[in-house]
Amino acid sequence: MPHKSKLFLAVGALIATVLGYGGYHRAEAAQTIYNTPKPTVIRVAIRELNPSGEPDPRGRIIWVRSVPFEEYCEDVLPNEWVPSWNRESLKAGAMAIRMFAWYHHLHPVTIDGFTFDVDNTTNFQHYRYLSRQPDTNAAFTEIRNLAYVKQNGEIIELNYRAGIRDDPNWQYRNAQKMAQWGSEYWATRGRNYLQILQFYYVDRAQMSLR
Repeated sequence: MPHKSKLFLAVGALIATVLGYGGYHRAEAAQTIYNTPKPTVIRVAIRELNPSGEPDPRGRIIWVRSVPFEEYCEDVLPNEWVPSWNRESLKAGAMAIRMFAWYHHLHPVTIDGFTFDVDNTTNFQHYRYLSRQPDTNAAFTEIRNLAYVKQNGEIIELNYRAGIRDDPNWQYRNAQKMAQWGSEYWATRGRNYLQILQFYYVDRAQMSLR
């Protein structure tokens, strides 16, 4: 889960062909909101592994990989949310993950000479190449053409934390953060993904991408 928290004006449609892993290409027409195109690619700093074989949040940056934006989101969701959770919880998680990534795409950082949008650790979001799963992919597909933003359409970071299991996690509502366990709590009690987002992120709005 992320621990920390570019606005470019763009007009019209943008078509980008992005080189991903193994020479894979995807061409996609960009959609916009708040005059900001949805990213087609995100730069992911790859950090060295710790002794247990996991990417180390404090590890040295080895290189920066350009990853197709939607594939990045698909390869984060099953590592931040439990794939067997309720579909509405997964959809809420998918929205938080994509908006978090979109915000950081607009606010790159430079560390040790490397410029990137996010890294592959819990400094930002836990990214694992090709870790996507059918249930999480299905949830992401359902919110693919939507954004969750400020009332005026401004792209903001949707932050989240693990939270407490079997609990609504009211404390995160006050902090404008979503509890991952809280999203599952509310989903199992009949709330849909938008109601879950509205519970944790106050004064925000869902908008369709143009």
